[in-house]
Amino acid sequence: MALPTRRGQRLELKTGSGSEVVWKALDDKGEEWFSANIDLMGFDVIKTTDEKVAANLREILVAACRENSDFLSKWKKYRVTTQLEFPRHWGLGSSATLINLISQWAEANPYMMYFNLESGSGYDIAASLADEPIFYTYTGEELNIVSAPFDPPFKKDLYFVPLGEKADSAEAVKAFLKKRTKKSDIQRASDLTEAFAGAKSLKNFNTLIEEHEQFIGQILGMPPVKERLFPDYPGAIKSLGAWGGDMILASGNGAFDAEAYFHDKGYDTVLSYDELIVG
Repeated sequence: MALPTRRGQRLELKTGSGSEVVWKALDDKGEEWFSANIDLMGFDVIKTTDEKVAANLREILVAACRENSDFLSKWKKYRVTTQLEFPRHWGLGSSATLINLISQWAEANPYMMYFNLESGSGYDIAASLADEPIFYTYTGEELNIVSAPFDPPFKKDLYFVPLGEKADSAEAVKAFLKKRTKKSDIQRASDLTEAFAGAKSLKNFNTLIEEHEQFIGQILGMPPVKERLFPDYPGAIKSLGAWGGDMILASGNGAFDAEAYFHDKGYDTVLSYDELIVG
């Protein structure tokens, strides 16, 4: 059985006789980067190539069983193969996509699974399910998802650059939750987000990026990624993911060769807007 691909990852399933889950994870080139055997009696990890990843996988499977008691209740050997369609170091939400895929396999609610596993907002789950840009709001009691059309006339000047500095999203969330955030801060962040989606000019978009980076940097007590790594970049740079670890959005100034700039800095992968978002 093959489950639908969600945001660059797919899952294939075969069954046989036995009582365990045999898991194999492939990268975007089809090379194995992780494997594990998990016993179905107590969900013990029998063997694995990475204890930390296996422990996380085990927790996701257990969370799925909590949501659907019939899941993995039959004595079978489940051979599962997952494959990414983007390099792991890009940080494009592979964990959330995995939760989503397992929830489809288990016929379980991906949000309930996520909230039983993580303390974040659940936005990554919503993004892995979405086929278009979205605004996402979670109050702790309810979530709201609405379409956020984004097709700016200046998209040819937008680039995505993987930094290769893998950030731990769970640790980033824990650190953020220790901060004292005011309702006015949340509203300002929401207002800036809506302004991003409605920006009509590259100049306005760049101004919003700089304002947002300074604002979030003050809340987190961290310097914006542009100040830290690219102070001489003439355009604007916005942190993505766990604020500056995985990937950045670089906005040009209409004439500057952004690709050449990042290549000169040693970043080999520079993706255009169309390459990542459309392609």
